[in-house]
Amino acid sequence: MNAAVLRTEIRLFRREPGALFWILLFPTLLLVILGSVPSFRHAEADLGGLRTIDVYVPVAVLLGLIVGGLQAMPQTLTGYRERGILRRMATTPVRPSALLTAQMTVFGGAALASALLALTVGRLAFDVRLPKQPAGYLLALVLAVLVSLALGAVVCALSRTTKIAGAIGSAVFFPAMFCAGLWAPVQTMPDVLARIVGCTPFGAAAEALNRAAAGDWIGWTHLGVLVAWTALLTGAAARWFRWE
Repeated sequence: MNAAVLRTEIRLFRREPGALFWILLFPTLLLVILGSVPSFRHAEADLGGLRTIDVYVPVAVLLGLIVGGLQAMPQTLTGYRERGILRRMATTPVRPSALLTAQMTVFGGAALASALLALTVGRLAFDVRLPKQPAGYLLALVLAVLVSLALGAVVCALSRTTKIAGAIGSAVFFPAMFCAGLWAPVQTMPDVLARIVGCTPFGAAAEALNRAAAGDWIGWTHLGVLVAWTALLTGAAARWFRWE
């Protein structure tokens, strides 16, 4: 029964051109636009010899999962609750939790596909090196997906309507992207700001991905921040979420 719900949610997701574009394609498109700037393909001393395009690959990787977790999934789930779909499901053998699991699987899978596409295009189009610590990179990426989905579940739990979900998601989206390094790469931030950003879920994820890309272990501090935020947000979502 859960497999049938998952198949249905995948079909519905594939029919949403907006979600497909913003989650799967936009991060890579942004990377291509940045890589088309000639100066971004030259090594910079203040980036430790890296190019600007090199440091923006992790940003593109995080962008897809942040869009999916903070904007797409909360509005979808809130819409189901607003239209009474979750309430009706509670009276059938299919539990609402199956729908929640399917939603998280769909958007989590889309986020991972977006990350793979960004890494592939970065490598083929701009000669960006693949992560030298692939196991650490994958671990950091999976934890980043989990914390994004947990935060999205909190947004859904706090939202009575899709409009409210969109507003809260947008309000959280821009600080999240700042912490991920969209406006200023983490490597260029002042030390105090970098330490503060490193305590946020996506700041820790960005630093972990950067370390793994350079060949270093991602660090227990960054892992601890990601695990702690995931546990905290999951607990909050479970406490506040309502099916009706």
